[in-house]
Amino acid sequence: MSAAAAASRRRRATAALAAAGSPPRLLLAAKTAVAAVIAWYLAPLIPFAQDEYSYYAPLGVLVTMYPTVARTARAGGEALLGLGLGIVVGLGGLALVYAGVRGGVALALVVLVGVLAGGVRALGVGSDWVALAGLFVLLLGGGKADDFSISYLVTMAFGVAVGLVVNLVVFPPLYVRRARVRLNALRDAVAEQLRALAAAVADGDVDPERIEADMSGLAATMDAVETEVREAAESSRVNPRGRRHREEINENDARMQGIAAAWRATRELADTVCRLKEEADPWLDAEVREGLARAIADAAELLAAPVGADDAVERLEAASASLDRLRRVPGLRPDAESAVAERFATVLFLQRIVDACRVFV
Repeated sequence: MSAAAAASRRRRATAALAAAGSPPRLLLAAKTAVAAVIAWYLAPLIPFAQDEYSYYAPLGVLVTMYPTVARTARAGGEALLGLGLGIVVGLGGLALVYAGVRGGVALALVVLVGVLAGGVRALGVGSDWVALAGLFVLLLGGGKADDFSISYLVTMAFGVAVGLVVNLVVFPPLYVRRARVRLNALRDAVAEQLRALAAAVADGDVDPERIEADMSGLAATMDAVETEVREAAESSRVNPRGRRHREEINENDARMQGIAAAWRATRELADTVCRLKEEADPWLDAEVREGLARAIADAAELLAAPVGADDAVERLEAASASLDRLRRVPGLRPDAESAVAERFATVLFLQRIVDACRVFV
């Protein structure tokens, strides 16, 4: 294994450990533990459920506890739906046994039907519970299948309810500000890629392999931030604190869309620049190179402007002026011959970056 590969593995391992020990994860673990204990001690008080099946209450907590309240509620409903469907399948298997079908055949049919039913996407996390619940009812229900099924379903439902209440009452998570910080970092990272591309064009030192490596690394960051923005919006639903942050949530969503649009245009711009470089196109003459580098640099500064920046209008005007000058460079008109028209694509991609940022100015 090369030293670079080993270093990459160490970084991934460190990142994984850091995520496992992050404050949100620690809070989730603590709330899950508290909810499981509460469910365990209160389960014997549940009507229509037998005490011997109280262990299903903490299990109900475990299968539905998620970082956000909204996801906890959704997962709980899906799990109970899958559980109820599995119980029906298991009771059907028991009916086959009582009718004289061999136990092995009934078992196979329950698993077969449960796995097939679990393929229904609408069940969500409940898809994993259809075959499992059917198997439990068939193998553990015995002569008291009705009592077992009712206790199983009611006790699990109680655990789901306890988990939801604990997640709602005890520091319900809200990730809006964390998403804003991540968006700021992403914005700066995309702007830095544009600055690096501008410097490479200005120096005539475009390295396609290095640019592709940088862009690929940023793509993973883009996906991660998109996930965090979605989680932030989700964390505001069914959350008492969510209403107070509705404006921030909408702003984060708009910023994510704008940065994503700017990122796609940046990627296309970089690919076009690299392709033209590899083809040794005459676009690398000094006038074109200078104008293109200036326009890319000004687009980078516009993208890097914080929300509400005092000089945002000036940055927008500078980026627009650089684009106008670039359009007037001889040979960069969109109606020129096809080879030159391809170079004009760089202007189009820069315009998309500017347009993506315009809404925030």
